[in-house]
Parts: sequence; C-alpha cells; structure tokens
Amino acid sequence: MKKVGIFVHSRWAAARRLADEVTSFLLNHVDTIWAATDWDDAATAKDIPGTDLLICLGGDGTMLRAARSVIPHPIPVLGVNMGRLGFLAELRPNELMERLPEVLDGRCRVEERTMLQVQVPSWGVTYHALNDIVVGRESVGRPMYVDVWVDGLRLAIYHCDAVIVASATGSTAYSLSAGGPILHPESRDMVLTPVAPHLATVRPLVLPPQTAIDLMASSDKEAIVSVDGQMDRPLGNGERVSVCRSPYVARFVRLSGPSQYYEMLAERLDWLRVLRASGHPELFDLNGISTPK
Repeated sequence: MKKVGIFVHSRWAAARRLADEVTSFLLNHVDTIWAATDWDDAATAKDIPGTDLLICLGGDGTMLRAARSVIPHPIPVLGVNMGRLGFLAELRPNELMERLPEVLDGRCRVEERTMLQVQVPSWGVTYHALNDIVVGRESVGRPMYVDVWVDGLRLAIYHCDAVIVASATGSTAYSLSAGGPILHPESRDMVLTPVAPHLATVRPLVLPPQTAIDLMASSDKEAIVSVDGQMDRPLGNGERVSVCRSPYVARFVRLSGPSQYYEMLAERLDWLRVLRASGHPELFDLNGISTPK
C-alpha cells in the first residue's frame, strides 16, 4: 500500500488521539497519509483518488459517510468502532495497532456490501446510500399515504408513518426497529418495510436485487426523502421517488471469517441476555462448543 487515508469522527477526542497514533505508525509503512473529518467533504474528495485504504475511526454513522465518500473509487474501508453498537466496524480501538500490520500486508479479506441509489426527477442528481432510503413525513403527526410500485406494477398504497427501502446492511438499522427481517450483510436483496402501518396485515417484503421500486407520497404536510438518515431532501406532493440497487458497492476490510457475523450479531443485539441472567453458565457450552460470552 502506498496511500492511506484516515476518516475521523469530528467531535470525538478519543478518535482524534487514535488518529495521531495511527499516523505515527504509518509514517514508516506508506508513502502518503491524509486525514479528514467525517464532515469535511471537500478535503475528502480531494484526497480520495489513488487511496489504497481508508481507516475509519468513529461509529456506524461515520462508516456510512465513509462508504458514500469513496464513490466511485473501489477503496476498502477498515472500520474501528469508537461508538456504541458498531455493526459495521471490524475492530475495537485497543485492537487497531496490533492488527493494522495484517491489513497493510494484505492478510485480510474484503467484504462487498450492496448500496442503493435514489432519484427524483426534479432533483437532477442521484444519491447513493449504504443503509436505506426512507420516504416519510417531515414532522410527526397523522400517517401519510405512500403509493408503491415494484417493477412498474402497483403493489400497495400504505397508510403509514414512512416507508423504508433497506439494503442488507440497512436491515439491522431503521428497518429492524420497524419489524423488518435481518439479511446476511453480503446479500444483494432489498427490504421494503412500512413504518407503523395502519393495517395489521401489512408486512415487510424481501425483494430481489434487480427490483426497481417507485414510491409516491401523499400528505397534507411536507414529505421528505432521507438518505442513510444523514441527508434529508424535501419531496413535493405526488413526486415519484425511484430506488434501485446502486452500481457501486461498499468494501469493508475483514479480519474475521464470514460466519463470525452471526456471533457479532448475537453480541450486538444481546440475544444471549436471558441465558446470562439465568445464572447457569453451563448453558453456554453446548456439546463442548463454547458460545460467545
């Protein structure tokens, strides 16, 4: 590797201190090092071309911004979780300096994550998202109507608070809290999840990768389109929102095996909490196989 970037959460002192430590280490290993905060779009755009690795120091929100910032360049991102849950990051801060030489030597794998793209004719620009695209109301209140088409055919008119189109990565984000299913992170499928639908018969749908989804909101209040929960744009009444799989993918550096995703998922969602509270540690050992503690 010749050029490495460091993407730092702008408001966390611990992330800035770790960035200084990483920079000192990299001085003897790569030719070029650059650093930017997660909100410094101009600096990031200038430095991204030619970068071989982007080290991301922050939480999941920082990882989302990093994944979008490298488009269209196929740059792998190494996430270091400085936040709370950390679904997207690979390492904890105390692991980074020990494991970084493995990454620089190529002793790792790169996991590709499907992204979404969204277009609204009046915008004249295409946005890309790693987690989700949400059509909803700008303010809380009464539900809105969202007309949904799948591959050009009308699917439903949802009476709900919002409609989420999520990637596999986003299936553990807002969609999960709205009752959507969890997809394997390397799945190319999408999840269509209504939020607080008026009818109990309405259920989330898993749609194949090539699906084209169109949404049209009808509301007496202004609607918005939210990209990864980080960028909101107003949506006119009756404007059509087109969502499909993006031609770009996010690339995450992994030092763990693919099956370890489930171990991480159980830990992050605390699925073993009931067993821990039972006071019977032997329940964690099934046929001699130790499960995460």
